[in-house]
Amino acid sequence: MGRVIAAGGRVAELERRPMPSALRVLLRSRPATVGGAIVLFVLLVGLLAPALAPYDPLAINVPQRLRPPSPEYLFGTDDVGRDVFSRVVFGARVSLAVGGLVVLITGVVGLALGLVSGYYDRVDAVLMRVLDGLMAFPTILLAIALMAALGARLSNVIIALSVVFAPRVARVVRSMVLVTREIDFVAAARALGGADWRVIVRHIMPNCLSPLIVQETFIFAQSVLVEAALSFLGAGVPPYIPSWGNIITSGRTFMQIAPWLTVIPGVALMLTVLGLNLLGDGLRDLADPRLRGRSLGRRPTSRE
Repeated sequence: MGRVIAAGGRVAELERRPMPSALRVLLRSRPATVGGAIVLFVLLVGLLAPALAPYDPLAINVPQRLRPPSPEYLFGTDDVGRDVFSRVVFGARVSLAVGGLVVLITGVVGLALGLVSGYYDRVDAVLMRVLDGLMAFPTILLAIALMAALGARLSNVIIALSVVFAPRVARVVRSMVLVTREIDFVAAARALGGADWRVIVRHIMPNCLSPLIVQETFIFAQSVLVEAALSFLGAGVPPYIPSWGNIITSGRTFMQIAPWLTVIPGVALMLTVLGLNLLGDGLRDLADPRLRGRSLGRRPTSRE
């Protein structure tokens, strides 16, 4: 509360302005708060990897091979003596880089394809059939096929995952465009002679951003998971790059005598995907007025 001197010398009480509803939804949503904290922690670990890692993740020290976790080696060592803690920390950078670039590429490409396809019926008839054909393939199989054609490189992993997930983003944007283009203010803009690009950018695209952001959060999580699966199968990033998938696949042979080689990077992968999914759930609640009202402790009205 704050106080001001009103007319006549009266003291009036001023209530604090309430926190923006968007921020209140995220803070009151425990899953979203937990998910955001996990994602922020993993992001900081990836950014500070050179400072956090006590050893070179690629340095081989055969006499120290298969050492269990200890104060000297927090997560133990692998079959050639490399420090697992350092490799897991640097693996966070690989996963976040892949996920972030895939989100960026699919967001731009998917948004453009969805806007064009949803606004122009003739383009939609051809373009969406092509995208439906890509979506008909299982995610991991299409990614493996693309990696087999492109070769095992980090940049090719990003390209393959972008091809896999861009149709899903375009599909979401297209569905929003089909609804938005029939609303009165869009029809009025078109009737007044507005150019198509102006109507799309100014009136339609802003209404597609909320579901796009929510969808991209889940794509981030799926990209991290699929990248690890590709590396585990030997079709992802090269073996010398310390990614979580490569660490897991190199330790599966020693699962019985050195379980930390697979358990620790597996837990890191699980927590990252869990955090991204929880954050995506919170953003979805924020984008839906009915769920937003429920999170703020009020019942949705009939207008919502």
